[in-house]
Amino acid sequence: MNNKKIFILLPDGIGLRNFAYTDFYEIGIERGFDITFWNNTPFELTESGFKEIKIQKARVHPLTDFLKKAQVKIELSQNSAESKDPVYDTYRFQLTNRNLKSILKNFYVNWLFFWNNSQKGLLRIRKRIAIQERKTKLYFDSLDTLQKEKPDLVFCTNQRITLAVAPILAAQDLGIQTATFIFSWDNLPKGTKVLETDFYFVWSQHMKEELSYYYPYVKENQISVTGTTQFEPHYNESIIQLREVFFEIHGLDKDKKYICFSGDDVTTSPNDPTYLADVAQAIRLLNNKGYHLGIIFRRCPVDFSDRFDTVLEKNSDIIKPIVPKWEKIGEGWNTILPTEEDLILQMNTIFHTEMVINLGSSMVFDYVAHKKPCGFINYDVPNKAFPDWSVKKIYNFIHFRSMPSKDAVFWINNPHQISETIEKMLSNDDSEKVVRNAQKWFEKINLHPAELASERIWNAIEKIIKA
Repeated sequence: MNNKKIFILLPDGIGLRNFAYTDFYEIGIERGFDITFWNNTPFELTESGFKEIKIQKARVHPLTDFLKKAQVKIELSQNSAESKDPVYDTYRFQLTNRNLKSILKNFYVNWLFFWNNSQKGLLRIRKRIAIQERKTKLYFDSLDTLQKEKPDLVFCTNQRITLAVAPILAAQDLGIQTATFIFSWDNLPKGTKVLETDFYFVWSQHMKEELSYYYPYVKENQISVTGTTQFEPHYNESIIQLREVFFEIHGLDKDKKYICFSGDDVTTSPNDPTYLADVAQAIRLLNNKGYHLGIIFRRCPVDFSDRFDTVLEKNSDIIKPIVPKWEKIGEGWNTILPTEEDLILQMNTIFHTEMVINLGSSMVFDYVAHKKPCGFINYDVPNKAFPDWSVKKIYNFIHFRSMPSKDAVFWINNPHQISETIEKMLSNDDSEKVVRNAQKWFEKINLHPAELASERIWNAIEKIIKA
């Protein structure tokens, strides 16, 4: 098995966090694999000691974006009809008609949808994507690279990105085995599987059942349940800084305990500034009762807006923003990338805070890995600028139905309840109950022990190659 060559396809920067900044790479090297990152990010991975081949000037076929949008729309429509569940309609992004160009583009997507809104039509769309991508420069460049390097497997870190289609097709056309990792726990119900690979890696048995349900043509022997590497750093004690060091670096008050407020992007949670202000007011009330508390604010890494500025200025004595260490190399969507430093920052933020509050974030699992509770905000604020947005829409999403118990988080149902709820969570008894239920949820959506995901992925890769 020694020296089997594995290409890790990075169609975007998200995969860096899970497959370059964890133990995944080192474990693979230790087990005798020859690993090359097939890199479509602006990052120079050789500077970090990785072997890489850069993908140059990657472009999808001009029609692929239209076909992908139609594919997603058809999948959601078919899922809605099959299940009689209207939730799938809420996953659709509304097409906007800003100008004549966008009107024509939207017309074409809707035309594709109208003529292909069936399972047979969905198959036609998938085939058309493949036909178009085989015409691209990216496809022929990928053929050249693969013919030269002759890897035994191409493993893609993300199933959602159209830029990965041509390299995967090139590998398959050369008889090279292909696999993809299903990136996130909420992806499959949303119609985000763009790649058609030989094998699929999922977080859990729950996700395996989802993959089989939404894509019944995927056979059981094509699916490996491995867990995800993204939680492995929580079990690496060596990256945890002493409290004194962490507090000094970030200018925190050593006499205070901190809770974390983790923000989301403006589309998912447009009212986050109001929620942050409400939590700050609750902390003031608790401090008036004799507590010594503060807030660490961790914004969404891709949110560079100024929408929090007013809240942060008014509450500078309560809120300490710690900006995620992502790098913005350019203006494109693929130029905002995670760094290894941010992974360490996130782990230490979790370790040195008592709990986290957010709107339905997967941070619940990051915190439960440290036996700490998560609070979900569950109320709307008066906001005429976003009349169609509601927390009810968020919590009706299918991935939240995986909760074994609603007590896996503490719910904040109105702003007046925040101080009381935080006070309860500072009590060990109340907190431990939430953490126990959150752990059950964590074990349902991610195979445990969570720290062994990399080992299980390499085991599955080894099995694929030997077969």
